[in-house]
Amino acid sequence: MTAAPPIPEQGHAQLVAAYGAAQRRAVLAAEHQAARWWAALDTGDLSGSWLRRVGPALVRLLTAAQLLAAGPAQAYVDGMVRADGLEPQYDAGASRVSARALTGVAADGRPLDSLLYTPVIRTKTLLGGGVTLPEAMLAGQMQLRRIVASETADAGSGAFGVAVAANRTVTGYVRMVRAGACSRCAILAGRWYRYDADFDRHKRCQCYGVPSTSARRGRTTDPMSFFHGLSRAEQDRRFTIGGARAIRDGADIYSVVNASRSVTTLDAYGQRVVATLEGTTSRGSFYRQMRAEAEQRTGQRFARVAADLERGLPRFRLRTPRLMPGEIYRLAQSRDDIIRLLRRFGYLT
Repeated sequence: MTAAPPIPEQGHAQLVAAYGAAQRRAVLAAEHQAARWWAALDTGDLSGSWLRRVGPALVRLLTAAQLLAAGPAQAYVDGMVRADGLEPQYDAGASRVSARALTGVAADGRPLDSLLYTPVIRTKTLLGGGVTLPEAMLAGQMQLRRIVASETADAGSGAFGVAVAANRTVTGYVRMVRAGACSRCAILAGRWYRYDADFDRHKRCQCYGVPSTSARRGRTTDPMSFFHGLSRAEQDRRFTIGGARAIRDGADIYSVVNASRSVTTLDAYGQRVVATLEGTTSRGSFYRQMRAEAEQRTGQRFARVAADLERGLPRFRLRTPRLMPGEIYRLAQSRDDIIRLLRRFGYLT
């Protein structure tokens, strides 16, 4: 491989800052538009106005925001590699991150429409419990904003993870935190992860990843330095009063903070996995891919339209759950496996 001279460290910082700013813009714009659509709900017919207009509009909005967040990931990762004086290396047929494969579905695999409807359920539950209409609507709007912000950011970090795993020049990434990071993220600040580690996030997470190569492991941040850089009031707010006091008194910051996150799982492949139904309907890209593979393997053509069924062609039954990227990183045995599975499940083309 022919290596070019690496660019100065401030060049890396500019790339990281530009990527982070683009992610933040995507999140803020999506939140703002979601709040406007929430205000368009008919308070006298929440479910009806959601189904007729607001719900579909919010699904389109969030899908577009996810695409906006996921789109720059590969250019960012490749740019950091080139900034180290190296060249990106991808396998043939797996050289392009499919940002669209990470849109239209929630991070836990649920369809966006059902996830986005949960603030309506919350609002109606609050109203039934005696909460005033303005208070219930505000609570629903805040939940909607959290959902939209998190799902937009998750699409960005998901695309980043795919780009890191597929680009063989990248050895891993460093987890960095923004100024607004919470205690759970603070203890992970500056930690280096291999290329096959999923980027764990909680709702409204402020963290982002910085890819590293053999030429540059990446600048790290000490969690205690982050803690001591906060005012006493901010320490108490983010780590709780008791937790912050314990840390100031010498307690281990990792023992004080619990950074675990729960996930939604299902039984498949003989174990519990995280999967999604996105793209698995008869019109979905993953469904069509699996049908084509089955036809090539068996020599049997499956029905495409109703006329095919009338002629006696069998309907293709999809029995393969579509794994989420994080599950691929967890289950795969090697980088070759990761790239193969990312390609198989539609995240690389």
